[in-house]
Amino acid sequence: MPSENFIVATRAHSSKTQNGMLKDVGVYIHEIQPECTIRSSFKKGSAHPNSLAANSSHIFVAQADKAIVNVYSREKGNLEALVSFPERVHSLAIAGESIVAVGLAEGRIILWEVSTGKQVSTSAAHLQIVDSLAATDLHILSGSTDSNIHVWSIPQLLGIPSNETQEPLRCFSNHQAAISSMVLGHSIGNSNICVSSSVDSTIIVWNYLSGQLLRTFLLPKIPLCLGLDPCDRAVFAGLEDGSVQMIEFLTLDSVKNPLYDIELQATPVQVKSTPWNPPIDAGSALAISLSYDGTYLLTGHESGKVYRWDTGNRRFASECVDFSSPVTNLKIELPFPKKKNLKICVVSKPKLTEQNYTLNSQFIQPLTTSRFDQTVSSYGFPRDVLERAISQLSTTSQASVSTENQLKKENQELWKIINEQRAVQKATWDKYNSLRTGDT
Repeated sequence: MPSENFIVATRAHSSKTQNGMLKDVGVYIHEIQPECTIRSSFKKGSAHPNSLAANSSHIFVAQADKAIVNVYSREKGNLEALVSFPERVHSLAIAGESIVAVGLAEGRIILWEVSTGKQVSTSAAHLQIVDSLAATDLHILSGSTDSNIHVWSIPQLLGIPSNETQEPLRCFSNHQAAISSMVLGHSIGNSNICVSSSVDSTIIVWNYLSGQLLRTFLLPKIPLCLGLDPCDRAVFAGLEDGSVQMIEFLTLDSVKNPLYDIELQATPVQVKSTPWNPPIDAGSALAISLSYDGTYLLTGHESGKVYRWDTGNRRFASECVDFSSPVTNLKIELPFPKKKNLKICVVSKPKLTEQNYTLNSQFIQPLTTSRFDQTVSSYGFPRDVLERAISQLSTTSQASVSTENQLKKENQELWKIINEQRAVQKATWDKYNSLRTGDT
């Protein structure tokens, strides 16, 4: 039976005590439904915001104020490895299944291939801490307390030799203060968006592939975390007072998407809609995540509480759990994850020197898929299907001429037989009539 789970990373809080079973536990896998309960817990974890990344086999947590990333094995349920880096780690993100992006204190990011141990470091493009990262399969976005956001190409970074300088594709500098959070849209085209928030109380929507500014929203309070609707229709911001602010991109009377209205792009918008308030003061909303269908969202708060909000009714729904320590990271997992061909059984620690890398992965299903699965999972019509259809059409057109000639010949032969039969029938009928009348 499918279940919905979320991963939580907390920050150690010396002034609060946990019960005996959860003592020293900092990372949890919690089930939302069908049963609301803790499924797994991992010890020795304490994380700042934006310091959690996870794939199907492992959970990566950057330790607060340390140059260490804890790697937890989902299958074994324990701490698999402690990975050290040259600087303090302030943020994490994962691209695909095997590339972990690490944001460092001196303004650099490191790409780490966990299946081979390959490590690529960028230049110190940021002037201050890289405290926010967002990733797709092809791009990494890094946000810093210097108010800038850099866009990096993953294929370029992994393909550049270590003796060459790695530069970002572009820099987005429309914010005026430190970046607090970033989320990327769900499109795969050239119009995919990034929504970024800053402690200057602004949220900006922009195209990270072109650098085009789309909209600027002004909030009454500082947004600390962001969650994007699965259809990119709205963004949800967790505010410093613990409330949730919903900002809709589309309206009922809009003819086209207002984000792409050139007349509106240069004008900042003051958000006037009423934020959703929790029933009690739970502290700042430090983390936020939406369900796969966008019908509800979860927020993690400074008090350790995780709240559930109904996006349809736009109000607080219930309290899920209280972890007694500040919930700094929260990620809802898909109930129907994508099928993977490879499984990373053991994480390979980063290698500082270039050498022959070994791929440590396991094939968990056949590499070939059925024609039906390829057609369903592809974008548009698969290339081989189109080529096969074109080939069949061209073959049919060439064979149709010879087939038509063959049919004409057969028709002529049939008409010849029919005419002969008609002549025999006429002669027989005439003889019958003459015999019937007695004419011999």
